[in-house]
Amino acid sequence: MPVRSPYPDVEIPEVSLFDFLFGDFGDRADAPALIDGTSGATITFAELEGMVVKIAAALAERGVVAGDVVGIFAPNTPYYPAVFHGILRANAIVTSANSLYTPGELAHQLIDSGAKMLFTISPFLERATEAVTQAGLSADVIVVLDAADGVASLRDLLATTAEPPTQIVTAGDTAVLPYSSGTTGRAKGVILTHRNLVANLAQLEPVFRVTAESKILAVLPFFHIYGMTVMMNNGLHKRSTVITMPRFDLAEFLRIVSENEIDYVYIAPPVAVALAKHPMIDQFDLSCIEVIFSGAAPLDAELGRAVAQRLGCRVLQGYGMTELSPVSHAMPEDRPEMDLNSVGLALPNIDCKLVDPETGEEVGPGGRGELWVKGPNVMSGYLNNPEATAFTLDAEGYLHTGDVATVTEDGVFTIVDRVKELIKYKGYQVPPAELEALLLTHAKIADVAVIGVKDHEGEEVPKAFVVRQESGADLTADDVMTFVAERLAPHKKVRAVEFIDQIPKSASGKILRKDLRAREAATT
Repeated sequence: MPVRSPYPDVEIPEVSLFDFLFGDFGDRADAPALIDGTSGATITFAELEGMVVKIAAALAERGVVAGDVVGIFAPNTPYYPAVFHGILRANAIVTSANSLYTPGELAHQLIDSGAKMLFTISPFLERATEAVTQAGLSADVIVVLDAADGVASLRDLLATTAEPPTQIVTAGDTAVLPYSSGTTGRAKGVILTHRNLVANLAQLEPVFRVTAESKILAVLPFFHIYGMTVMMNNGLHKRSTVITMPRFDLAEFLRIVSENEIDYVYIAPPVAVALAKHPMIDQFDLSCIEVIFSGAAPLDAELGRAVAQRLGCRVLQGYGMTELSPVSHAMPEDRPEMDLNSVGLALPNIDCKLVDPETGEEVGPGGRGELWVKGPNVMSGYLNNPEATAFTLDAEGYLHTGDVATVTEDGVFTIVDRVKELIKYKGYQVPPAELEALLLTHAKIADVAVIGVKDHEGEEVPKAFVVRQESGADLTADDVMTFVAERLAPHKKVRAVEFIDQIPKSASGKILRKDLRAREAATT
């Protein structure tokens, strides 16, 4: 039996994302919509809308028409939302590119998405230029958000005197083409419509108590759907002030939070590790923080509680993926008793199933199964990839997430691992996430990732890649293995350990296990 969200359905307006977010700002028109955390530069709501309209007009002047794709290859700045919504207001489609991409990776996205223009910043110009050349585009399709000699700039576009094009997009038209993380293969374009994005913002309303008085820190990238929806667009929707950071730096993060008195902080688990363990935290007044919400990867409850106790705030987590626009589950703020290991309740308008990956049978409360999700936030499919779409989206409209979950009788979901990441040791399933969560409680471990590797007998065994704390120079492989063996069942023992300087992760905080597998393959 499908598990229905316990929330009543919410109305999903049949409008474009621009129409949903912009319009009558009321007494918030002159309030700060966006603040550059580094410089303090501010853009008000009214100024932002004016910029969006100008950018749309300038894009139309440059030949951008309805259905064209325009790329953004930039870190978080207050100008990112202006360009993002300017592209949509021009009846075009945004493809948001990972700011860490190499020229080859960026070129693949430009080619696959069919992008005709690219916005970037001058420090990225060399990579951007090489990428557009590889994609068969001319260098004059590039626009920089700042300034660079011989390159069109955002200032140039804002100087236009043209009128914006007539808005013709509908709720069912494609709005954005973010590319999935690629942790299980080549990055794929995810087709998200205006309705998908509007729906997810409407679905978040009963769960997130963000208001016009809230100050939201946007340190996670806008190019990723988590930053795009939960920080950038939900901030605009709720008329909150969003403070941007171009990249995570702990000292700068702490300064910006303290000086701007930020109350809502959205993070990925690696940031939680720093907040729980780093001595620098004690040098800043972080009493302004009311809620820390973790997403993009599983947050261990003990780690979350350590952050909450240290900072005196609520720590919550949720679940989502790019294909879900992205949030499908979240812990509500009014349920303090909920298990922090869980990802909370399904959002309004969502049905879920848990399906045994081996038998295809549905499982009920207490059982483990792959999480399937159905709702108005589910993607249309993968761009130019009908096989991947058919594999992920079934005929009933359920998206097969690839994540293994459990659910309680009252609808609280917990993600226990990935279908493809489960380690099979002598027929037993060993969840890497469980081992990682345990090892992160070790005082001398700063970070960790676990994968399955073959031992000398060809048996798949758990191997831990460990980053030592500065105080943990004397930590040995035997110490790590003993720590796990004393706390978990014998079949879950870590049987190999390698110490490394950094765990490879995507910009959203997901462990790049494929990189660790490649590292392992290169040494065997």
